[in-house]
Amino acid sequence: MSSFKQFDFNEFIYEALADIQFSEPTEVQEKLIPVIKKGKSVIGQSQTGSGKTHTFLLPLMNRIDASKNEVQVIVTAPSRELATQIYNAATQIAKFSQPEIRVTNFVGGTDKHRQIEKLKHQQPQLVIGTPGRILDLINEQALLAHTATTFVIDEADMTLDMGFLEEVDQIAGRLPDKLQMLVFSATIPEKLKPFLKKYMENPVQEHIQPKSIISDSIDNWLISTKGKDKNKIIYDLLTVGHPYLAIVFANTKTRVDEITDYLKSQGLTVAKIHGDISPRERKRVMRQVVNLDYQYVVATDLAARGIDIEGVSQVINAEIPNDLDFFIHRVGRTGRNGLSGTAITLYEPSDEHMITQIEALGVVFQPKEIKNGEILDSYDRNRRAKREKSRDELDPTLIGLVKKKKKKIKPGYKKKIDRAISESNRQKRKVERRQKTRDTRKAKKKTY
Repeated sequence: MSSFKQFDFNEFIYEALADIQFSEPTEVQEKLIPVIKKGKSVIGQSQTGSGKTHTFLLPLMNRIDASKNEVQVIVTAPSRELATQIYNAATQIAKFSQPEIRVTNFVGGTDKHRQIEKLKHQQPQLVIGTPGRILDLINEQALLAHTATTFVIDEADMTLDMGFLEEVDQIAGRLPDKLQMLVFSATIPEKLKPFLKKYMENPVQEHIQPKSIISDSIDNWLISTKGKDKNKIIYDLLTVGHPYLAIVFANTKTRVDEITDYLKSQGLTVAKIHGDISPRERKRVMRQVVNLDYQYVVATDLAARGIDIEGVSQVINAEIPNDLDFFIHRVGRTGRNGLSGTAITLYEPSDEHMITQIEALGVVFQPKEIKNGEILDSYDRNRRAKREKSRDELDPTLIGLVKKKKKKIKPGYKKKIDRAISESNRQKRKVERRQKTRDTRKAKKKTY
């Protein structure tokens, strides 16, 4: 059994790990912590929940010199929620160091002028934040980033998708030439590769394949919405199932607004989270969700990468995301820490190809339907194809007859075709029985 002891950290790191009851490194930690400790640049590709935050925080904070009043490490994340998660993890470690490592969280929606005033008196050793705010503070010559020796870009694919790569590029351009760069991402899109090539020379690349794409503790239900009111289905699922805490995900802000308005009109108290909500309001809503003031949350995919709430018992995909990586991130909000959870995906006939792609990832769906106020098992949507496959194979001479049967022909001729097919199958079974009898006789003779 592997242990964090193999990494030879300073004692305060082990105290911090004991405090959160981390005893065994994950696969990504085992592979990349030694590389990061050596000062090498890294491209780490791994899924959410693989432990990548501590993969970079542990070795980097182990190296930080808390006696120096200068920036040593900068970490960017594409959303305020993600930056705050990393900040919380870092402050938990920092409180065990002597003197304590100074960690700051610079994100949009906070008081920039107050941050500038504080920076005049003291520089943090570890900077965490969103690209836009960190760049603003560098441009104001308040954050003295030129002393940093390590730059971490977390969720690089999401940084690209949200249009923040230009800001990250500008931050990287202000840092020393001899820079350790650590890039972590669930995927490495083609559009990200020119940036990586620009700043990284012979980085160590590690792709951690998820052992299980979806936690075993999650039930994946599949519900057809064909000819039905989707909003009503969502309402029924939330009220029939009585979830402890449920998150409904939609692809667009407009759809989130529609679902929220409908659920509120039905008397439910609902929290709404998407990019058009002001930072202050969003922060307030997130705090209320964590405090369980809300039982229902409706959100866009941005929140799927940013929400980390204990006790989410149900996730509903109001529609299938265009990027299937988001499906994994959405579903991963429930069934955490070994707790059971239910992920419900609504689909239309036009979504069939996407359902097939999700199943190819190893996800096993349970077909369900809502009837008379109950959630019941439904039929397998592939039942027709499976039934066709399980039928007796026809001889080539009969295939033409079957094709003819499908056409509009006289009823009497259809009966003849049926009889011909039945007779063919009867003859085939008769031959098989004879062969089996012969084989049995031969076996007996050999025994004697």
